Amino acid sequence: MDSAPLLTTRHQQVLQATVRHYVATAEPVGSRALTQEYDLRVSPATVRNTMGWLEKYGFLYQPHPSAGRVPSDWGYRLYVDRLMQSSGKLARQVDTMLSEELGWAGWSLEALLKEATQILAQVTGYLALVTLPQASTALIRHIQLVQVGVGQLLVIVLLDCLSTESILVPLRDWHRPGATDTLGGSQLEMLSNFLTHHLQGRPLLDVAQLDWSALGEDFQRYGVMLGRALEELARRSRLTMSTQLVVSGLAEVLRQPEFADAQHIQAIVRLLEEGQAQLWPLLFEAPPVTPQARPEDVRVWIGTENPIEPMQGCALVVSSYRRQENALGSVGVLGPTRMVYENAVEVVKATADYLSHTLSPGSEAS
Repeated sequence: MDSAPLLTTRHQQVLQATVRHYVATAEPVGSRALTQEYDLRVSPATVRNTMGWLEKYGFLYQPHPSAGRVPSDWGYRLYVDRLMQSSGKLARQVDTMLSEELGWAGWSLEALLKEATQILAQVTGYLALVTLPQASTALIRHIQLVQVGVGQLLVIVLLDCLSTESILVPLRDWHRPGATDTLGGSQLEMLSNFLTHHLQGRPLLDVAQLDWSALGEDFQRYGVMLGRALEELARRSRLTMSTQLVVSGLAEVLRQPEFADAQHIQAIVRLLEEGQAQLWPLLFEAPPVTPQARPEDVRVWIGTENPIEPMQGCALVVSSYRRQENALGSVGVLGPTRMVYENAVEVVKATADYLSHTLSPGSEAS
């Protein structure tokens, strides 16, 4: 449906009540249940007529003729964009929980994100997804060269997402074929400082633009060797992008009746295990914009808005965590379209904000 008809206050109230009732019960909703449980202040006949209008325009549907109505994907979309209301209470609770259980001290970044994913799944009851920071888009913070063993140099790159990339480089003395080179502490420090000075604040991909002629003559022979090593790190970061996804909460989501179908959940599991690259556009891009959509830091994909077939009976709520203005990764929950969207949006946003704050300059993690 390209555009929504004008909904009156009554249409909105009945749609809102229908969504809430169906989310709570997982049973098709009838007009009498709505008049008994919600303060609509109209007769069951009026509610029934309003539900009929909402069905005519695609916001509700009947799973079979004798049943009540169920929200459609379009109905959920209108609810999320215009009708749902969040108190912020759950977001504050989640922020407190994350702060108390995930103090940075002693955590590696990957361990922190894994624990955050488990808490996200526990609180929402849905499948939680968190991407690790992407080295291909992160900026270089520091480069350190360390000689290890005989004739080997370890290049360590610290990125602004607080992850590290490293590679071993064989040292060869090209003036004496077959011999290996050694570097003293002051020489290693000089090369480390040179690389950090020229590449700090730039992505790994920028290594190809580095002017090695600025190195002193005695060190220029290391330029090709180090340049190739850093280019290899950049290539690896691109290749591994689709494998850096932390998943938690499969047991939680299996409690939802929509996932009782073994074939459905198997397709989701296969997607998470083997097809993570397909998820990347959903985790980092926005769904199609509707005229009613309000600008949000949280993105919501509902049902058939998902281009991936196994997810077309699901909803995905996603937000980005950042370091300053740079998006490092995404936080999301995947569940049925019969989702408590208010809670999912609050919890995802609170988790993303917590990670952004933890990874920001001046925090304990920085």
